Amino acid sequence: MTTKATDQARVGSAERGSAASEPAIKVSGLKKSFGEIRALDGVDLEAATGTVLGLLGPNGAGKTTAVRVLTTLLRPDAGEVRVAGLDVVRDAAKLRERIGLAGQYAAIDENLTGQENLVMVGRLYGMTRASATARATELLAQFDLTDAAKRPAKTYSGGMRRRLDLAAALVAKPPVLFLDEPTTGLDPRSRLSVWTTIEELVAEGRTVLLTTQYLDEADRLADTIAVIDKGRVIATGTPDALKDRVGGERLEVHLTEPAQAPIAAKTLAPISDEPPSIELDAVKLTVQRRSGIIIEAVRRLDEAGVGIDDIALRRPTLNDVFLALTGHAAEDSELEETA
Repeated sequence: MTTKATDQARVGSAERGSAASEPAIKVSGLKKSFGEIRALDGVDLEAATGTVLGLLGPNGAGKTTAVRVLTTLLRPDAGEVRVAGLDVVRDAAKLRERIGLAGQYAAIDENLTGQENLVMVGRLYGMTRASATARATELLAQFDLTDAAKRPAKTYSGGMRRRLDLAAALVAKPPVLFLDEPTTGLDPRSRLSVWTTIEELVAEGRTVLLTTQYLDEADRLADTIAVIDKGRVIATGTPDALKDRVGGERLEVHLTEPAQAPIAAKTLAPISDEPPSIELDAVKLTVQRRSGIIIEAVRRLDEAGVGIDDIALRRPTLNDVFLALTGHAAEDSELEETA
């Protein structure tokens, strides 16, 4: 799988989205308060069928509160919220049959086997035992858990538990799936496995709303990202569009002599869109995309007698976006939602 999905899956997703009578997720003016605390203050969100909508935001921004409203676990104070063509308040019971939810922690019974967990979920959805067992067998194979099907879930690794939790959310074949920080606490290999699974689900036509504390996860999986801060959506767009909002590319120059940083910054200022910044032995500046910028920077620094240890040009990252929008880097915010 390529990033977000294969090219073929992208085309299929676009066709499914355009054919749908309305977005799979449509939120307008959503408000939710807890006493004096306004958790959500007029949130607007939209996700087309067969796409991934990523929600990013600092601690307490309102991401998990939004997920709870969209999955009928909380009643909104105001606004219109529709999922899979159904209103989350008026059609709550019917909607629960058409959505899946995997929270930050695996919601499985550790004393049951992997197969028993999935059969139990199927039975709760009203399936016959035979149908639930067949669906469990299908999902265990899809999530590479067949060999562990008869083992108690308490013997599973973190990655296996997360895959079992995702499988449980898919027992009823929901068209819309909500994943609230699905890879929290997983090792890199398990995270990659979950990412691949999500990409495959979207390629099959499902719509996913994903909250995450990992910017690389949002960058890879999300077709659209909404950044939430203090209960409001402060930016929405594709990962590339959000990066473009930050400005041009970043030129980073590491010097052989850190003491020359002020001279380097002054020398490079004419080719920068804003005053260069100095960080230890490095000078960083924003430049507009154009060919030959590195050569020009090297020439200017050489003429000024400044020694270069390394020089590189890079695009803005989602962390740059987060810093520009919220005033601090994502890794400083510990994005895990508590509200």
